Amino acid sequence: MTAPGEAARRKPARRPTIKDIARRAGVSESAVSFALNDRPGVSQDTRARIRRVAEELGWQANSAARALSGERAGSAGLVLARPARTLGVESFFLQLVSGIQEVLSARRIALLFQVVEDLETECALYRRWWAERRVDGVLVVDPRTEDPRPGLLASLGLPAVVVGGPATAAEPPQVSTVWADDSKAMARVLDHLHGLGHHRIVHVAGLPGLAHTARRIRSLRTEADRRGLDAHQVRSVTTDYSDAEGAEATRHILDTAEPPTAIIYDNDVMAVAGASVAAGRGLSVPGGLSIVAWDDSALCRVTHPQLTALVRDTPGFGRLAAQELLTVLDGGPPRTVHGELPHLEARESTGAPDAP
Repeated sequence: MTAPGEAARRKPARRPTIKDIARRAGVSESAVSFALNDRPGVSQDTRARIRRVAEELGWQANSAARALSGERAGSAGLVLARPARTLGVESFFLQLVSGIQEVLSARRIALLFQVVEDLETECALYRRWWAERRVDGVLVVDPRTEDPRPGLLASLGLPAVVVGGPATAAEPPQVSTVWADDSKAMARVLDHLHGLGHHRIVHVAGLPGLAHTARRIRSLRTEADRRGLDAHQVRSVTTDYSDAEGAEATRHILDTAEPPTAIIYDNDVMAVAGASVAAGRGLSVPGGLSIVAWDDSALCRVTHPQLTALVRDTPGFGRLAAQELLTVLDGGPPRTVHGELPHLEARESTGAPDAP
């Protein structure tokens, strides 16, 4: 049998209210409202006392009430429209989110994250979030070659930052964009491989339709033409970024009449999967096949041989995107911000191809 005192202890604690703060601080409720909302009308000493009492009581502003009063919701949105099965194996988004969260948490802004099945669902979610005042702004990832989201967000008046850059430059931009130059990064990779003597190079790309996939494919073709490389021997194939499709693409590529001497993979997990396929066929790396991963990670460094990779500060890129969103929320105009260009870290997986 439950004792009366035990039942009382199990009852959820009541959330503190402005009235509770006013009573303990010995001020009026209006003074508490002024102090907690950074409005004039109370002295600095009173403001400090009220905030100290609010913190002691564990008071937090109600986001729904703030939205109804026209104040900010205190949250930013991030929607990912990708196959859910590809998220658990790729470290890029975890690192990106860690950088985003670092900046937002310093301003006590929560990150509202949701995975959806397609772009149409993502756009519908933006409309609902804005109608319900759930978020103050959004960070948009995986920009498309034909992307309805910037126009939609601009028409809604929902502050936004596109992370990853557009397929083509728009003047003036509808929403702010933060991106690194994939074309120059691809040029660095081609410089390295061509300098080692590779002429048959395949790029195992990510999802078709993504803006950065299109930029990388286009840049590979441009850089190959600039070096006089045969278009049939330097090409790209698209995948879903997963290790399974990375491995399958590698098997198909190596089964061609003239297999490549080097493969560039658009992420680390596909590069590791490709190295495993090569090892299973008795193909030496790098003599029989050189391998480059687009994004560096611990996987690239613990694999034997260690994988040559493009190295970039992904958490720093997330911090840059979040800081730009804060700038937009503070009234800044839409603009394009360039992130740091990745550098190529040459390791054991790339070398001169074996003599034919």
